Amino acid sequence: MAAGAGAKLLAGGSAGAFKADAINTGDTAWVLASSALVMLMTPAVGFFYGGMVRSKNVVSVIKQSLVILALVSLQWVLFGYSLAFGKDIGGGLLGGLGFFGLNGVGYAPNPDYAPTIPHLAYMIFQAMFAIITPALIIGAFVERIRFRTLVVFVLLWATLVYDPIAHWVWNPDGWLHKLGALDFAGGTVVHASSGFAALAAAIVVGKRLGFKRGEATEANNVPFTILGAALLWFGWFGFNAGSALAASPLAVSAFVVTNTAAAAAALTWMALSWVQNGRPSALATATGAVCGLVAITPASGFVGPLSSIAIGVIGGLVTYLMLLFRTKGTQIDDTLDVWAAHGMGGVTGAILTGVFAEKVINSAGANGLLFGNPGQLLTQIIAVVVTAAYSFVVTFLLLKLLSFMSLRVTDREEAVGLDIAAHGEEGYRIVPREEMPEPEVQLQEGETIVYSSAQED
Repeated sequence: MAAGAGAKLLAGGSAGAFKADAINTGDTAWVLASSALVMLMTPAVGFFYGGMVRSKNVVSVIKQSLVILALVSLQWVLFGYSLAFGKDIGGGLLGGLGFFGLNGVGYAPNPDYAPTIPHLAYMIFQAMFAIITPALIIGAFVERIRFRTLVVFVLLWATLVYDPIAHWVWNPDGWLHKLGALDFAGGTVVHASSGFAALAAAIVVGKRLGFKRGEATEANNVPFTILGAALLWFGWFGFNAGSALAASPLAVSAFVVTNTAAAAAALTWMALSWVQNGRPSALATATGAVCGLVAITPASGFVGPLSSIAIGVIGGLVTYLMLLFRTKGTQIDDTLDVWAAHGMGGVTGAILTGVFAEKVINSAGANGLLFGNPGQLLTQIIAVVVTAAYSFVVTFLLLKLLSFMSLRVTDREEAVGLDIAAHGEEGYRIVPREEMPEPEVQLQEGETIVYSSAQED
């Protein structure tokens, strides 16, 4: 297509006429590529979690991540984007419905958010953040959540928790944005919110059958988890560097510190597991990398390489210790430690942003404690406390409200595994099904049943 024809199409687009040269094609290409990278992270979460659950639940976990991808995609287009990024109607608390169904969101840039790319490009980039956030929560209640309840919960949570928090932090009229809170790519909006929602969910949904404090579930497929971690690491370059919203030096800086922090945290977790267990765990190394990525997320557009190493090491140490505290010091069955990895990782990273941030890295940001601005640290603490508390409380109440739908599968279904009991599919089939013996499962001491896949409830 000739350049002139393309310009005419743009001028006749849904956003109305505008100057086509306002669009920077390099910036647009980078944001679209970053959107694709972040989209990949949601199924990557499915693999990361799927490798750590028992083999009878691996399909259910991966399916949940894919359904969330589809469900939140539609919610975002219909009204989620408008609630988060629409014109403020609630004193910095929520956006209106001016962008309902993407009305007014077209080819023309929105100077409030990204002046060199189409508004639609910004919208789809932000959609991927809205999608992955509830997908992170599912690790807290895998192996026992009822699927239909999960679907309703995700839709309500995205609307009542994610969208308002995104408005507070990333909308120019949001109250935390006006307060001066720094969150380059989602340490509070994505990770603190999902992590503390996961903590509330683990408490309300309750423990798995046979749960014992201090006893970790043995991973069914470590390569799956490593694959998921590798895809997350890859996708996180779009997550953080893409948040520069331009193919710019700031994107390069965010890319570099993202990789550096992940590497530092991976080695920190490996060393800690080596000291604790006498062997360097591959699972710990992969988990550590993810925790480092979480910790650097809010700071990635505000800090330099040496600071990112410190954030990776500190974030790795805090998340590892919080995991030990949860497993050995509480009776909470946050099965895949979403609170420790994402909740405390996001909180740590957001607070450390208030320590290490430098205006020389990003003139639109602020200096942190080490660069002469102790007030920024207080602002960051306010942001994480409010975000974590709001997410925890609303999630707790939401799940209590949804209890009428039955949050959990039956004991029998949980014992058999959700792959077969809920979805009628198997993650692994080494021999043909007809040659497999029917599985025996023990519900409680002295009671054993044999489950037939042909048996009806």
